[in-house]
Amino acid sequence: MAKLVAVTSCPTGIAHTFMAAEALRRAALAAGHDIRVETQGSMGSADTLTPAEIAAADAVILATDVRVDEGRFAGKPTVRASSQNAIRDAAGLVAQAVSQLDTAPTAAAPTVLSPAASSGTAQGRYIVGVTSCPTGIAHTFMAAEGLEGGARSLGYDVKIETQGSVGAGNALSADEIRRADVVVIAADTNVDLSRFAGKRVYQTGTKPAIKDGAAVVRTALEQAPVYGATEGTTPPAAGDYVADAAAAKAARNAGAPSFYKHLMTGVSHMLPFVVAGGLLIALGFAFGGINPEPGTFGAVLKGIGGDAAFKLFVPVLAGYIAFSIADRPGLAPGMIGGYLAMTGGSGFLGGLAAGFIAGYVVRWLNQALRLPRTLEGLKPTLLLPLLGTLLTGLLMVYAVGAPVKALLDAATSWLQGLGQSSAGLLGAVLGGMMAFDMGGPINKAAYTFGVGLQASKVNGPIAAAMAAGMTPPLALFLATQLFKNRFTAEEREAGKAAGVLGLSFITEGAIPFAARDPLRVIPSLVVGSAVAGAISMAMGCLLAAPHGGIFVLAIPGAVTNLPMYVVAIVAGTVVSTVLLGLLKRPLTGTAGGEQLP
Repeated sequence: MAKLVAVTSCPTGIAHTFMAAEALRRAALAAGHDIRVETQGSMGSADTLTPAEIAAADAVILATDVRVDEGRFAGKPTVRASSQNAIRDAAGLVAQAVSQLDTAPTAAAPTVLSPAASSGTAQGRYIVGVTSCPTGIAHTFMAAEGLEGGARSLGYDVKIETQGSVGAGNALSADEIRRADVVVIAADTNVDLSRFAGKRVYQTGTKPAIKDGAAVVRTALEQAPVYGATEGTTPPAAGDYVADAAAAKAARNAGAPSFYKHLMTGVSHMLPFVVAGGLLIALGFAFGGINPEPGTFGAVLKGIGGDAAFKLFVPVLAGYIAFSIADRPGLAPGMIGGYLAMTGGSGFLGGLAAGFIAGYVVRWLNQALRLPRTLEGLKPTLLLPLLGTLLTGLLMVYAVGAPVKALLDAATSWLQGLGQSSAGLLGAVLGGMMAFDMGGPINKAAYTFGVGLQASKVNGPIAAAMAAGMTPPLALFLATQLFKNRFTAEEREAGKAAGVLGLSFITEGAIPFAARDPLRVIPSLVVGSAVAGAISMAMGCLLAAPHGGIFVLAIPGAVTNLPMYVVAIVAGTVVSTVLLGLLKRPLTGTAGGEQLP
C-alpha cells in the first residue's frame, strides 16, 4: 500500500476542485492505497497537508489548473495533471504515481520534475492568454480553465485574463506580457490586441480551448505569428511609433474576425442595456401599473428603462459591431447609424445593418485613404469617423431604412397575429435551437432573435428562449438524482452545479454532459426545450427582461401569465429528464470506483 498526498485546485476553487479531490480519494481507496487530498480555492485551503504527512508520503499528485507552491514537495515523485484529467481518469493518475515509486530517485539525488516545476518562469516557459464570450460567464471561464490545464500539462506556467460584460478578471500586467513566450486569445468577441504588439499571438474561439486546451497551446507555440508584423516584412524598428501603429492596424484588419464574432461583440455590449431596461420597465409596472400616472415613481422607473435604456441598446449594438470590424474609428459611425435605425423605425434589424455597413465602410476607407506618414494620425480621429458617419448615414436614410422598416413591420404584425398553434410551432423551433448547441451559434441566433424583437415590444419569443435555455441543465440535475445508475459519481456531483446554472439561465451548464454522450443527451435536451418553448409561446407568456432565470420571476410584472410560464419550464425539464432516463444506458460501475446496484 502506497501513501499518497494530493492537491487539487481550479480557477474558481469550487466545482472542479472538489470533484477532482473526491475522484482521487475514491480511486486510491479502490486501488488499496492511502491518500490525503488538500483543496485550494478562492476561500483558501481546506484539509491542508501537514509537513509530517508530506514527509511520510511516497508520491505526490498535483491536479491543479492554477499555480500552487511546489517547494514543500521537493524530493518527492510528482505527477501533474489538470483537475479535469483527475475527474476523468483518477485511477490512471493514482497508478502513474505508484508506478514512479519503483523508479524514484534516491534521497541524495534530486527528483526530476516536469518543466513546470518550481523554477516557474525563471526558465522562460510562460504563457499568457485572454478568454472572452458574449456574456462573459460560462464559456469565458471554461475556456480559461482549459487553457490553464493544457499549458500546465505541457510544462508551462500560465496566466489567463477573463473578459466579460463586467470587465476583466485576473488582468495581465505589462511585465507578464513581456515575459510570455506566446499569447493565446480564445474569444468569441473582439479583443483589443494593441498591448500585445511585438509578441507572438494566436487567436481561436472558446470552444477549442474548452475541448482540448493542450492542443490549442501546442498549436499556438508552433504557429503563432508576431502581432504587428505582416508577412514578407520585418517588424518596425523600436521607437518608430507611426510604423508600429500602421503595422498593428494592418495585422488587425488582415485577420478580422468572422461575421458571427462581429455580431456577438455587439450583442455582448448590448445585453446590459436590455437587461437593465427590461427590469426597470417591469419594476415600473409593479409600482404604478401598466399605465402609471405621469410623475409617479412607477412612471419614472418606466421612463428610465423604456425611454432611456431601451432607446440606447440598438445604437450600442450597431456601434460595437462596427467596432469589432473596424476598431475604434468604426464606433461613432456605427452608433449614429444605429440611432438613425431607431428613429427611422427600422429598429433592431436596421441596427444590425447599420453596424455591418459602418464597420465595413470604415475599414474600406482605412485601406483606401493613403496619407503621408506625418498625417496618418488624422485618419482615426477625424477622417474615418467623419466620412464613415456620412456614408453610413446616407445609406441608412436613402437606401436601407425604408425596406428594413417594412420588413420589421411585417414580421412584427405576423408575430402579434399568431394563433396558438402557430405560436407554439415558433416557440418549439426557438426552444430546440436554444438546446442544440448550448451557447453556440445556433443558440445565440435564437436568443438574439428574441432580444431584438423586444425593441418592437414583442416579448413572446424571448420568454420562450429563456424557458428553453433553462431546461437543459435543470433536466440533467433531475436526471442525475432520479436515474443515478445512468451517471458516474462525478457526473452526479456535477449535476448539482448544473441545476444552479439552470436556475440562473446559463444553458452551458449542460455542455460537459453533452460532450461525453452527445447522441443521447443532445436529442433529449432539444425535445424538452422545444416543449418548453412551445408551451410558453402558445400560452402567451411574455418576458420584460431577457435574462436572470428564476430570479426574474419574483419581480412583479416581469412575466405575463406567470403560472403557465412556470408550467412550461417544468414540463420541458420533465420531458428531457424522462428521455435521458430512457436513452442513457445503466452503468455497471463508476469512474470514481463506486459500484452501482
